[in-house]
Formats: sequence, C-alpha cells, structure tokens
Amino acid sequence: MSGVKMMTVSAEDGEQRLDRWFKRRFPHVTQGAVEKMCRTGQVRVDSARCKASDHVIPGQTIRIPPLPDAEAPSRPRAGGVSPADAKMIQDAVLWKDEHIIILNKPPGLPSQGGSGQGDRHVDGLTEALKFGYKDRPKLVHRLDKDTSGLLMLARTDRVARALSEALRHRLTRKIYWAAVAGVPHPRKGSIKYALMKAPGHGRGGEGEKMICIHPAKVADYPDAKRAQTDYFVLWFLGNRISWMALEPVTGRTHQLRAHMAEMGHPIIGDGKYGTSSTENMGDGWGAGIGGDISRKLHLHARMLSFEHPITKKTMTFTAPLPEHMQRTWKTLDWGENDVPADPFGGFE
Repeated sequence: MSGVKMMTVSAEDGEQRLDRWFKRRFPHVTQGAVEKMCRTGQVRVDSARCKASDHVIPGQTIRIPPLPDAEAPSRPRAGGVSPADAKMIQDAVLWKDEHIIILNKPPGLPSQGGSGQGDRHVDGLTEALKFGYKDRPKLVHRLDKDTSGLLMLARTDRVARALSEALRHRLTRKIYWAAVAGVPHPRKGSIKYALMKAPGHGRGGEGEKMICIHPAKVADYPDAKRAQTDYFVLWFLGNRISWMALEPVTGRTHQLRAHMAEMGHPIIGDGKYGTSSTENMGDGWGAGIGGDISRKLHLHARMLSFEHPITKKTMTFTAPLPEHMQRTWKTLDWGENDVPADPFGGFE
C-alpha cells in the first residue's frame, strides 16, 4: 500500500478526463475504485473535491490517496466476453466506420463499472467490438444504466480526444425522448436550475441524487453547477402523461431526470426522482402511470448529431425505441413518425 502522493498533470498529458489520467498511471485500480475515491474526497484536484468525469489540465495538482500495490491480488475478471453478451452488444451497433462506433444501448446495461454496477457493462464488453482492431474502442460519453439509446465509442485515441472536445464545447447535439407524468406548461421552454450532488445513504455513497438549485441562488451553493435543458411537448393524453423531446444544453449527471422532477413532471418509471410506486392522477407528482404501462424508466437517447472528426461531415443518427417504450407508445396510440424529428429546429 503506497502513501499519499501529489502529482502534477504534465504538458504531455494534455487536457483529459480525470479517470482516464488516473487509469494511465495506475492501471490496476478499477473504474469503480476511482469513482469512489473521488466521491469520498480522497482524490482531489488543486485541493478541491472532484468527480471522475471532470477534466484536468496541465499544471493542476492531483492528490493520490494510498493505493494497493499493483502486484496485490484483485478481484478476478471474467475470462472474456460470453458468446451471448458478444452477440447482444454487437447487435446493438447501429453504425461503424474505421474511426467511430454508434451503439443503441439497451436499458438496464450500465455504460461503465462502478458502485453497484457489477461487471457487466458496455465498457467491459468492448472486447467484442474490436472488429479486427488491436485495441478496444473507448467510451466518449455515458448514459445512465436504465436510459437507452445512442452511445458513441471511438476506435482510436485521436478520435476519442476530438469527440470529447466536441462534447465539452457543446458542438454535439443530443435529443432524448421521454414519457413524463402530467403535461408541462408552457408546452415549450427551458429549465435552467443548477444541479448539486446530495450525498447518498448507502455505505459507499449509493443512492446519491442531484438536487436542483434556483438560478438566483446559485451563488449561495459553491458546489452547484449551472445546467440547462430545453424541452418540447410532442404529444399528450388528457392531463396524465406527455411525450417529451428533451435536449440537454449542458451534460450534468441525472440532468434530465432531476429537471423534469423539479417541474413536477417526473419521467415515467423514475423511482429515484419520481417515486414510481405513486400513480400520477393528473398534473403533478408520481412517476407511475399505472395500467399496462411498464414501470421501467421511459428515457431514450433518440437522436445524435456531430461533425465527424476525420471526414468533417455532419453525422446524424436515430435510435429506435426499446421494447418497453414501444409497448407504451402502442398502448397510447403514439406514432414515432407523427412528430417532428427535431422540434428545436437544429438538425439538418
């Protein structure tokens, strides 16, 4: 077990995510361990608390807590990817070229390992997505475990850096579809509540949530980060349920789920932010609509648009709904082609 170290991000490192910087220096430390050390304040950047997904830049100082030796035994990894899992993740590929892979991630599959996520996740299945390449593709961004839809992977480090930069500078557009309780008013608008992490109640911080802070009070909460979600009501049924298009202008943890719940219209099936056991009887709380509607989370990354870092062409992708949302749409007689693909008017 090593002692506490203070390490400086070098010019050669460049700007990159903290967890990637960490893994390159301490490859024997798992992603889940890095996230836990950040969450509990053991890893700090310039003496400040941080998240594994935060970006670090040359000159910053990173506090490294005592780590297990590389030779120390660790939990054994599964010996490769099972044929069933390989087929599942390969069937999820919507498009690929020699630089990028686009997945339609199924609900219930985590993007990465971490607290409570187990060993079966997209990052752990990328061995089956090499398609003749020596190295595994790299996740460029993440979706929550129960959120389905479009996910980008880069097949080279160069492309991973370019796509990460595009995301950071908000040059990539994403539109999500969701079914929410009630009918928001007005039918189109922006939610600009800042977000701040509330500590979880589990032994390792499990169950943590994001709480919304009114824009006028952000200065009172140093840990709050500004966030914006644009929304559009595509269709609704009485006053009980709405089909929403959501565009995250920023990309905070649980942003869409926390913002919709703050409006009083939680996403259907969202037990964390909307109490799925409570039926919604009209405008207001309750993320369980009842009847034949699935209790699974109804949030899907539907469209994705970005400039290809190599060809410089604008790429736009659409992911079909997962099975439980297809059933809901059929029950409510909602047609995927009955609404504008981009109600915000930005996709070409």
